[in-house]
Amino acid sequence: MKPETGIVRILKQEGTEFLCVMPVGNITPSASKEKLRIIMMRNERFAVGLADGYSRASNGKKIGVFNIQGGAYPVGAEIAQGAVAQAFEDSSPILGILSGPPLSQLGRNRFDITRQYEGITKWTGYIPESSRIPEFMRRAFTYLKTGRRGPVVLHCASGRSSPNWGEYDDVKLPYEPVKGWKYPGDPRDVKVAVRALLNAKNPVIYVGQGVFYGDACNELKEFAELIQVPILTSLLAKSAFPENHPLSIGVRGIPVSHYLGNADLVFGIGESLAPGDYKHYFNGSGKIIIQADIDERDINTRYKIDHAIIGDAKLVLEQMIAEIKNQVGSEGRQKPIKLIENIKKLKNDQFLKYKPALLSNEKPINPYRVHWDLMRAIDMNNSIVSHDAGNIRDQMSTIYEAVIPRGFIGWGNCSSLGFGFCAAAGAKLAYPQRQVFHVTGDAAIMYQIGNFEALVREKIAITTIHINNSGFGGYGPGFWGAGHHPETSAVTPHSVLSTSKMVEALGEYSERVEDPDEVIPAIKRAINVNNSGNPAFLEIICSQYPVYGKWLR
Repeated sequence: MKPETGIVRILKQEGTEFLCVMPVGNITPSASKEKLRIIMMRNERFAVGLADGYSRASNGKKIGVFNIQGGAYPVGAEIAQGAVAQAFEDSSPILGILSGPPLSQLGRNRFDITRQYEGITKWTGYIPESSRIPEFMRRAFTYLKTGRRGPVVLHCASGRSSPNWGEYDDVKLPYEPVKGWKYPGDPRDVKVAVRALLNAKNPVIYVGQGVFYGDACNELKEFAELIQVPILTSLLAKSAFPENHPLSIGVRGIPVSHYLGNADLVFGIGESLAPGDYKHYFNGSGKIIIQADIDERDINTRYKIDHAIIGDAKLVLEQMIAEIKNQVGSEGRQKPIKLIENIKKLKNDQFLKYKPALLSNEKPINPYRVHWDLMRAIDMNNSIVSHDAGNIRDQMSTIYEAVIPRGFIGWGNCSSLGFGFCAAAGAKLAYPQRQVFHVTGDAAIMYQIGNFEALVREKIAITTIHINNSGFGGYGPGFWGAGHHPETSAVTPHSVLSTSKMVEALGEYSERVEDPDEVIPAIKRAINVNNSGNPAFLEIICSQYPVYGKWLR
């Protein structure tokens, strides 16, 4: 058989459900013949993003795979690099299969795409001959399923000048799926960390997305209720702990600022504590810092770590649960009534701060009213919501209360505008029975626009909500200062441009909403459209309302 067919059959053995492409890659024809579903997006970045969203939403239990053009003239691979870099920054496990330069050209070309990908992947491999396909695929899935997650890209030798890229025999070269490996922490480190946590007066638990990839949300909840400590999360980990829980202080805002600022101990679990935007920066002076992480390279980066535990989040939390019971008893510590009442008070203070915006009846519609009505219109125990970059991210992450694991997919550091679309579409493929919503803004919408056709074609039934405030993330006419001519702005007002009509022209159900009382009914109509197996789009005309609060630095 062709070596490309051998790769596809290995992917199917590993549980691959579909291939993300634009327009085709080296294994796409073989995938079609082997009846592996092919989803073609409208640009390479969104093909990678769809694979990323799928892997991310499924916590790495399923691996998204993309296949785009590479080789000696790797235009597609060049366009995709931003999306792969985001997966690398966010530790999302995706697999890319590309054509590589022919063997005869290695070392001769001034530009080599294989080297270009080395800085933005966990591992980049070049398969020089078809007999080594099982070896490289085993290594790829080992890296994808073990340790800190991240993208892997394989380049395949191609062209007539690669003589060993010939027939492939899967009987002589059998493949068995890789299971992946996890390891617990050193028991001595666990004992010391638990003792320090129990002795602290004002500890805080800072949760990172390693809890998702460790499949440790249940263990986190049990651990929190045993030790009775406030829980905050990074943006990437939002929804790892139910935000309606009495111990949750959310992702940002008044409770986070209070408890993180006054903490005498910070315990990071599944969190790198490394520099990066949309993380919680705090003054480490006078604080004991404990870190439990899968990757030793995260230890002692931004902060001096007093106690470290190297291990998988689930296994480490299981160890810590056992050690807490050993040190204080099987029931854990008594419920701290004053702490819980104070968390409740600070949450209420934050609600009162936003209440006028959340309940506003003004026109154009206040964007906070849209986010608030979204929470009231959907089944939050069976929904997934993602945001886009800029104001949308800042507003939603503050007030949206996620109650189930992966009920909210957050992102934002090395980010590509429009990724919220990919996160939502990938989440729908991972969880077909859940309602999935994607909230976007003026700057991101034009990155996505052609890809709405793919939702219609593939019947990926998500709802997109466009907060259309003609603001372009604050980079509109007013941003440039005195002397700027509004007529030269890149921002087209909603009185001229209707995104709902654009999306409707691509075959998707769409509505334009201008009355605040119509937001909930429109969302419910969109859900009905989704229930019929089709995507929906809501263009909601909003005001350019200020964003409250910035991330802690």
